Amino acid sequence: MLALALLLPLFAFLGLVIPVARGADHQVVVGGIGVLKYDPEFVTADIGDTVTFVFKQKNHTVTQSTLESPCVQAADGFDSGFVPVPDDQTSNFTVAQFTVSDTKPVWVYCRQANHCQQGMVFAINPADKFDAFKSAATGTASSASSASVITVTATVTVNGATQTTTYATTTGAATTTASAPSASTTSTHVVTVGMNGVLAFSPDNLSANVGDTVTFRFSAKNHTVTQSSFAKPCAPLGESSANGLAGFDSGFMPVAANASDFPEFTITVNDTAPIWVYCKQTNPASHCQQGMVLAINAPATGNTFDAFLANAKGTVSAASSTTAAASGTQAIASSTATLNPGSNAASRRTYNAGPVMVAVAVILGSLL
Repeated sequence: MLALALLLPLFAFLGLVIPVARGADHQVVVGGIGVLKYDPEFVTADIGDTVTFVFKQKNHTVTQSTLESPCVQAADGFDSGFVPVPDDQTSNFTVAQFTVSDTKPVWVYCRQANHCQQGMVFAINPADKFDAFKSAATGTASSASSASVITVTATVTVNGATQTTTYATTTGAATTTASAPSASTTSTHVVTVGMNGVLAFSPDNLSANVGDTVTFRFSAKNHTVTQSSFAKPCAPLGESSANGLAGFDSGFMPVAANASDFPEFTITVNDTAPIWVYCKQTNPASHCQQGMVLAINAPATGNTFDAFLANAKGTVSAASSTTAAASGTQAIASSTATLNPGSNAASRRTYNAGPVMVAVAVILGSLL
């Protein structure tokens, strides 16, 4: 599996990196104000060379695809995740670095909305195939509507400004066709987080149809709504996802005991595969291990909610945990997340739902 390293701003590394063997470095600018482009669009590199992607303004990704499907992430392909950059930032840009390990072509695209279909693609060592790659990208505007691809949107706040991110991600539940339901057929499920000081989601086990929304309303204390997996209930989804997908995460939501304005975090269900959720608060002890977990569309047999809860509490045997990790399907980052912080400014959180597959991931303080 190829690796892409997401690094600190470039200036921070100039005096710190002492390479053992120095290859050539090819710098590629990603985006910019009014620019949907990698510049240059392709490079020819030798083994040991590095390709440094410098993320400019707006919100883009560096995602590996294939010549045959330019606008769909390759299986086990690298992905920088979304890197939002405000328009007023003019220096200290985030960079992602790729090290060339062979001379085979590497195909790249931006999975923001329809940027790929507008020609935002890149290649390493494409030989004479780049024009065909770009033509295939600009001629596949409808590819994101495939039944095996889930369209996901997220609201990201950057320096007080809101940007809407749209991307496509493959899902383990490819048998479900995510058709757009009518408003009259969808439902809203409200889950209270930490009601009356209890370490629980209420309700903690629910069924939802495609198009339904689940709104998490945070009560007193400080909790999160974080997507996990059946095999690892108390760890973020990215730690157990074979594809490196990050899953959604509300971030911590501190709410005073006398608060009258309760922050909310809403996801939209995009398929009927199970969605596993936990609270990642560990102060003074793990809320998850005390049973603060939730499931959406958990199976009635096998990987049930009760089994998920037992796994979270550590009351499931090692043998059954191993079995659970190897079985079942799961909705991977297949939700739309929006944050409604109300008038409580302290409850504002940035949600970045982009899948991330990196050797080193560093999120800048200015983007939190």
